[in-house]
Amino acid sequence: MRMSSLCRAGAIALAAAAAAPAPAPAQTLRVMTGEASAALNVPMNRAVVVESETPFAELSIANPGIADISTLSDRSIYVLGKTPGRTTLTLLTADGRLITNVDVHVTPDIAEFKERLRQILPGEPIEVRTANDGIVLSGTVSSSAKLDRALDLANRYAPERVSNLMTVGGTQQVMLKVRFAEMQRSVSKNLSASLGMRNTGGGMGVVAGTGNFTGTGAINNAFDSGVLPINPQTRGALGLGFTAGSLQFAVLLEALESKGAVRTLAEPNLTALSGQEARFLAGGEYPIPVAAGDNRIAIEYKPFGVELTFVPVVVDGNLINLTLNAAVSSIDSTVTLQTNGFQINAFKRRETSTTVEMRDGESFAIAGLLQDDFRNLNNQVPWLGDVPILGALFRSADYQRAQSELVIIVTPHLVSPTRGEALALPTDRVRLPSERDFFLFGRVTGQRGAAGEVARQDFSGPYGYVME
Repeated sequence: MRMSSLCRAGAIALAAAAAAPAPAPAQTLRVMTGEASAALNVPMNRAVVVESETPFAELSIANPGIADISTLSDRSIYVLGKTPGRTTLTLLTADGRLITNVDVHVTPDIAEFKERLRQILPGEPIEVRTANDGIVLSGTVSSSAKLDRALDLANRYAPERVSNLMTVGGTQQVMLKVRFAEMQRSVSKNLSASLGMRNTGGGMGVVAGTGNFTGTGAINNAFDSGVLPINPQTRGALGLGFTAGSLQFAVLLEALESKGAVRTLAEPNLTALSGQEARFLAGGEYPIPVAAGDNRIAIEYKPFGVELTFVPVVVDGNLINLTLNAAVSSIDSTVTLQTNGFQINAFKRRETSTTVEMRDGESFAIAGLLQDDFRNLNNQVPWLGDVPILGALFRSADYQRAQSELVIIVTPHLVSPTRGEALALPTDRVRLPSERDFFLFGRVTGQRGAAGEVARQDFSGPYGYVME
């Protein structure tokens, strides 16, 4: 039983020894008499052996900083690579005759680099070669992030001596869709009253209140002409007048309530190559006078409208990094500046600048604003305005509230070019009218085409351009 177990163990050991790979032979270069020696490639920090058919008595290396040598016998030389470069190994006989000159090329150890590259970036078809004292990378990688990782790893083995011939596969063009949505609501209410009285027997007239009767001579003008001093721009004014004996009374009530809503929507689309900046402006340029020296005035132009600047970077697969600056501006005619005979308007501007990262087709609300402005003003005649009920004739109340909501949403898409026939433009759906259509029927477009259909739908149907 014991002898059987020993035999079985011996057989297993022999089989394992037979299956184990044989050790790789050492790299050697044989120098044959009468033949030109081949170049010797030595990896950096590794050694190779040079064997000579003729015994040598003297040997030398041209640049000991590139490779180091030592003798193993009168026919074998040990060559150690130190730094990348090229040098010459010379072998001489005992009588001083030249045996051969060997070109020694010390290159980075790309065997270890290839192994690390396969571990860090599995499945990427990257080819590694040496050129002079550097590393050359070629092939097609799946993303720019993996390309950067390969370059960083190569710089560990050959600092500042890496040539990049790799290309990035897949779609590398990004179309960015930006939506500006803004809603403004405003409510305003005001109520004011004025009371005037005059004695027709020659007594003094009296006026009290906060409305139009407070002006100099307004009450006398009202009674003499019979016309109440109402501003033509006033809305919601009511005037009353009556006489009691020798006394004349006049009452002016001004009440107004206003509501308004403004909706702003802009959707700029822009396409750019990964890593490249793209700009977009839909609007105009506003002239602004500036001092130019020597009492001269120069004109500078300030852009306004929908502005978009972004830099997309396809990081990995469909992951996109976006650095963008988006703005919507318009001329504000309610705020003006008078200078040197010029009237300059102010600007309303909503702008955001940020960097986000998302995948193809995902959306991100990169900016949002909720603003609520409230103003309440109450004017009254002292003491009289505090009288219950009747005090309303001697008070003026003004109430204003403005609310604004703004949101900016971005959506990136990886896109590729298509045939021109697949794109439809707004002008493709508009046909110029004939003289018969224009003069007889008053049509500004032809009878055919989608533009006429949209006009008949009272602008409630589809519009815009089509991209597939």
